[in-house]
Amino acid sequence: MTTSKPTVFIVDDDASVLKAVARLLRSAGFKNALFSSAQQFLDEHDSNASGCLVLDVAMPKMNGLALQQTLAAQNSELPIIFLTGNGDIPMSVRAIKQGAVDFLTKPVNDSDLISAIQNAIETNQTTRQARSKLHELQQRLATLTPREREVLSHVVSGKKNKQIALELGTVEKTIKVHRAHLMAKLQVRSLAELVKMSERLGIISSPLE
Repeated sequence: MTTSKPTVFIVDDDASVLKAVARLLRSAGFKNALFSSAQQFLDEHDSNASGCLVLDVAMPKMNGLALQQTLAAQNSELPIIFLTGNGDIPMSVRAIKQGAVDFLTKPVNDSDLISAIQNAIETNQTTRQARSKLHELQQRLATLTPREREVLSHVVSGKKNKQIALELGTVEKTIKVHRAHLMAKLQVRSLAELVKMSERLGIISSPLE
């Protein structure tokens, strides 16, 4: 995961809007990148970069909503703030339902835009941290042997060592050894931690699901 400063990507076919928003963001200390079309953004932006996207709706060829759909199909984690002079309630509802974090109309109040961008960047950072943590957990899980994975699934389902030994055709002492090894590899110290990790990894379902 890149640790570079978050970037505010701005996509608008109106050069004056690009210039004005970029000037505002620079004065507020935000790094920004400008694109005059949705296609230019798709062609040139770094999909691994953190930050958010400030996106116009009405643009030629590919409009903002179409770009939003394209990014969603690519599993993009970039939060989208729509900024448009042609917005209406049905359009904003559609954009929000498809995952946009905000929908602002031009001319936008500077403080409203800055606030929306700050919230979007925080959302993106939270999402990226969660993804990084999940990847780390998956790497730990991959270190388990097939037998340890088997024991793990029994342990988190609530079975005692004796029951697991019976089902796997071995002795309780061996299960205790496997259990100790898998907990060390997964870096957990209690059954509660083990269950919580297993829920995050999808090994077992959360009680709320």
